[in-house]
Amino acid sequence: MSLFRLDISILGARSSTSALADLAEQEWRAAAPGAPVVRRHLGEAPLPATAWAAAVGTRFVPPERHTPEQREAVALAAALTDELVAADAMIFAAPLYNFGVSQHLKTWVDLVLTDPRMAPGGQKPLAGRPAVLLTARGGAYGPGTPRDGWDHALGWMRRIFGDVWELDLTVVERELTLVGVDPALP
Repeated sequence: MSLFRLDISILGARSSTSALADLAEQEWRAAAPGAPVVRRHLGEAPLPATAWAAAVGTRFVPPERHTPEQREAVALAAALTDELVAADAMIFAAPLYNFGVSQHLKTWVDLVLTDPRMAPGGQKPLAGRPAVLLTARGGAYGPGTPRDGWDHALGWMRRIFGDVWELDLTVVERELTLVGVDPALP
C-alpha cells in the first residue's frame, strides 16, 4: 500500500492545508506502517508554467519534430502521472487562493491530463482509489456568509478528482484560517 501526497500551499510552515495533510498522513501511516509515501510540494517546487503548452503542442506535430522543450514536458507529464498511478491512496492539500484554484495545482492537473493515461474520456487508472482532498480558506465562504459562492476552487477540484479521475474522494474543508492574522478579518 503506497501513498501519494500533493501539497500546494506557498505558506510553508504556516500552511493550514499542510498541517491537515500531516494529520491525514499520520493516520494513514498508523494503518499502513512502513508503506512508502511519495510527496510532491508544488508550493516549494513549482512546475514550469510553460510545460503544459509545450506538452499540448506535441499533439500537432510528429514525435520526430518535437522540440527539446516539448520532449521535456511530455516526460514531466509522464513522471507526474507515474506518481499517481503507482499510489494506492492519495492526499491532496489545496488551499483556496484569490477565490480559485492555485496556479500550481492548475499547472499540475493540466500537465497530468496531457498524459494519455489520464486524458478525459480515456482510461481510468485511478478509479475507485481512496483520496482525501484537504482544503482551507482564510475567510468564511459557507452558506449564509457574505462570500457564499465565491469559492471557485472546490467545485473544480471535485470535478477533476472525483468525476474525471473517478477517485473515491473524501473532502475536508477548513475555514477562517486567517482570523487573527489578516487585519481584514476580525
